[in-house]
Formats: sequence, structure tokens, C-alpha cells
Amino acid sequence: MIALLTGQIAHKSPDHIILDVNGVGYRILIPFSTYYELPEEGGTASLHIHTSVREDAIQLYGFRTRLEKSFFQLLISVTGVGPKLARDILSNIQPGPLAQALSQGDINKLSTIPGIGKKTAERLVLELKDKAGKMDLSSLPAMEARQIPAEDVAEDVISALLNLGYKEPQVRKALAGLDASGGVSVEGLLKQALKTLMK
Repeated sequence: MIALLTGQIAHKSPDHIILDVNGVGYRILIPFSTYYELPEEGGTASLHIHTSVREDAIQLYGFRTRLEKSFFQLLISVTGVGPKLARDILSNIQPGPLAQALSQGDINKLSTIPGIGKKTAERLVLELKDKAGKMDLSSLPAMEARQIPAEDVAEDVISALLNLGYKEPQVRKALAGLDASGGVSVEGLLKQALKTLMK
């Protein structure tokens, strides 16, 4: 089982990267919390890997920190939460606020995440409330936005949000109220859009 990969980023998008490790390209699915922290294409990255094996596919999920990976593994331990949904949860809510929502039993906040209904939110709280409270959040990194050409930003953000399960009219309405000019980064616009959509 693959647990850690270090290599050069050959391709980077909000939902996955291709990591070139000594000439072998690994397609690694990532949450936004990891995407925000990665260097640009050509940069070197180390990712903590969760290997998901199903009958029809082997998928790699990558995380910048052990804490993100630990939260991912906590989430997939809950009945009815698969790897894709766990990644989508981490894309919508950072580990710190997620731990807080779980330990405080904030079902309303959890229910605003696409793919999480009230019953799933209740199950998450029931099964993870105590475990989330014991997680060491001191290793959470500070986020730093990286700039990319402005014309690509809105399309990348729309694509990423659609992949998360938001509906296109909902996404376009949220983006219409945001400022996408002045060299805003994908990370910055994603954060603003997610805040709007999570209200």
C-alpha cells in the first residue's frame, strides 16, 4: 500500500494532480484544503496517500498533512461515507472548522455540504463527535494564495464546484456576487464562493 509520495507536479487542478515520481505519473485525487497548499506545476510536493481499492479501480487520495489524511480516514469510517464524499467534505470545510462542527454537534453546518443530508450529518456527529475532539489541530498550516492568470480563475472555480456536487445555476449565482478581478487566485475565489454557498 502506498502511504507517501514525493515528486514533481506534472499537472495540477482543483480536484487532482499528477505527481511525477521518478518518471512514473501518479494521478492523485485531492481536496481543496490540499490544493491550496501545493506549489505550481513543476514544483516538488510530498503527499500523504490513502489508497482506495475497489473491485473496478484503485484510486489514490493525497493530503498535504497527516491531519488531513487522518480526518479523511475518520470520515470514511462512517457508514455511508465513501472516499469521494469524504474528499468533498474536506473540500468544503477545513479540518479545524470540521472538528469544531463535529464536536459541537452542528448538524446545520454539516448539512450545507453537498451530498450531506440531515441523516448523514447526524450520523457523522454521532460516530465522530468524540474522535474529532481528540484530534491534534496544532499542525494546521497557514494558507497562502498563489496567483494564476485571471481569465482561467472563474472557469476553474466553476468546474471545481460542479465536481463537488453544486448545481451550475447555484454556482454562477454565488460567483456573480464575488469580485473575480484584480489578479484573484483560484484559491481565493474558491474560498469566497464556498463561504457564500455554505451560508
